[in-house]
Amino acid sequence: MPHLPFPLVSRLPDVGTTIFTTMSRLAQECGAINLSQGFPDFSAEDVLFERVAHWMRSGHNQYAPMAGVPALRGAIASKVKALYGADYDPEHEVTVTAGATQALFTAVAALVHPGDEVIVFEPVYDSYVPAIELQGGVVRRARLSAPDYRPDWAAVKALVSPRTRMIMINTPHNPSGSVWSGADLQALVDLTRGTDIVVVADEVYEHIVFDGARHESAARYPALAERSVIVSSFGKTYHVTGWKVGYVLAPGALMAEFRKVHQFNVFTVNTPVQLALADYMEAPSRYLELAAFYQAKRDRFREGLAGTGFELLPCAGTYFQTARYGAISDASDVEFVDWLTREVGVAAIPLSAFFGDGRDERVIRFCFAKRDETLAAAFERLQRFC
Repeated sequence: MPHLPFPLVSRLPDVGTTIFTTMSRLAQECGAINLSQGFPDFSAEDVLFERVAHWMRSGHNQYAPMAGVPALRGAIASKVKALYGADYDPEHEVTVTAGATQALFTAVAALVHPGDEVIVFEPVYDSYVPAIELQGGVVRRARLSAPDYRPDWAAVKALVSPRTRMIMINTPHNPSGSVWSGADLQALVDLTRGTDIVVVADEVYEHIVFDGARHESAARYPALAERSVIVSSFGKTYHVTGWKVGYVLAPGALMAEFRKVHQFNVFTVNTPVQLALADYMEAPSRYLELAAFYQAKRDRFREGLAGTGFELLPCAGTYFQTARYGAISDASDVEFVDWLTREVGVAAIPLSAFFGDGRDERVIRFCFAKRDETLAAAFERLQRFC
């Protein structure tokens, strides 16, 4: 191909290929077991696929309403009411999205103006900062540190200024596996009281919280819910990440702004899949039993690495396990995961990829949302080399 006949100025000059794509590609090239990217290697129940086929064959293959099919929005509102005691109007306060990443991007695009400051907590999921920068926003970073990755609210308060427009939170937290407490949410209530700050709450792992703890949704706290855009994901909950279907909850005024952008960057989401998800949600056990399902995998994963040189950090939720590797190697985390993939045959993610300054705490992240036989094969390789 010829060179461009004009200079191209990138809107994201510091952004390259995501670490998830890089490590998954390397895993495939090396024949490694991919514990890097966060997706299951097992499937959902057949009944969910059967419902999709039913709605396809019934002729529901054209555009859904922009905000989502009414049956699914109603099921979402009912679930949120039952779990968190919050009333959301399905017509004006619930929107179905093309996955959580689109929901997060749309929330930022709708609500952040050039020069507005947005506070994020790092290690931070990689889509947040580019979304802010594309809108001309200014990123302010609050640091979560190993081993527990909990917020320092005094430090967060020090970041707040008259320009602060938004605070983006993520609990249960990717990549660390930490879970915020009720005290954390109350601290956020106190911090934002009397301000114009909007909270974007990334709660895609809401149903994956371990050891009897409960998920502290922003929806539980009326003073927080009234200023929050809450994002969740059917892909994470029902093991169908490739379907890219999520949803947003927000009070009417915020949702009206959200939908102004949503209608032009997505417009609507797969109709038969939405109808099938509405049917599938009729059995609450399908999301209420998720925590026990993944806790068993977490426990199996930690047992499988107990005899290795990894220091396993706390994992209170999500399907990610972080680990220090200092007893195994002095390499940087990027160098270590490269070695781990090429020589050991197991791919992981370096946590430095989630820090704006590349901070390297010699910590990596594994995904344990895998079949037992996949995990067993990974244990055999890791126990042999690490």
